[in-house]
Amino acid sequence: MMSRETINFRPLSPFGIEVSEISINDINRKSLVSLKHVIANNGLVIFRKQAVSDADFVAFLSRLGPMTFTVGEIPVSHRPELNVVSNIGRERPPRSVFHTDTSYIARPPAFTALRALTIPVSGGGTLFSDQYRAYETLPTTVKEQLADARVLHVMSGLSLDEHQENQSWHPLFLRHPLSGRLALFLSTPERCQAISGMTIDRAQRIVRLLYQHSIRHYRLYRHRWQPGDIALWDNRCTMHRADHSQVIGDRLLHRGLVLDEPIV
Repeated sequence: MMSRETINFRPLSPFGIEVSEISINDINRKSLVSLKHVIANNGLVIFRKQAVSDADFVAFLSRLGPMTFTVGEIPVSHRPELNVVSNIGRERPPRSVFHTDTSYIARPPAFTALRALTIPVSGGGTLFSDQYRAYETLPTTVKEQLADARVLHVMSGLSLDEHQENQSWHPLFLRHPLSGRLALFLSTPERCQAISGMTIDRAQRIVRLLYQHSIRHYRLYRHRWQPGDIALWDNRCTMHRADHSQVIGDRLLHRGLVLDEPIV
């Protein structure tokens, strides 16, 4: 764990942790390595009161691993490594359902981070699901029957050309390389189109049941954004969605995606 002498931890309910009284700019290499293990075991870290720039944000994420970008997203003009997440100028609220970021490629991002720039007067929170807990609470018979299952994740909602990845197979039960724990690795059912060795109808029925099991309300953490917040989570054991209902005011965040490679 990162030293409690320099970093204050507060458990979130029902999962995740909050970090305060330290800037992402001041996290040294040793603590950065530990941070990856903290995220692997807790799924989600919220950094409070971060008076940092997009350049600082990119520098921090680049130290966690190589940054990546989802084709089709809108890049931040002065920092193309990041993309814009916003409701500004939209006639209708954006659509968001629980999902895993860019799971339709062979090497999905290990980490996603959001930096809050403009917070609405009310609403606009982000919900997170603990996919470790989702796996652990499955009946033993389901775990046994689906132990070796693989799921076909496909792209939706973006315009890609024929040379860009748009689908990939992944284990249904994904063992995290750092924590060693198994997580129920899913995305929205719209993007989980098949399970190995099953008919399409049966596979999609099972996906829907597992997905609903994953997002039961009592296992969700709801994050209410504050100015200066940075949320960093592990896509291998966490799903998320934005709550666009009853939002009053502008909501603007910048998002960065990181691949998992050893810190050097």
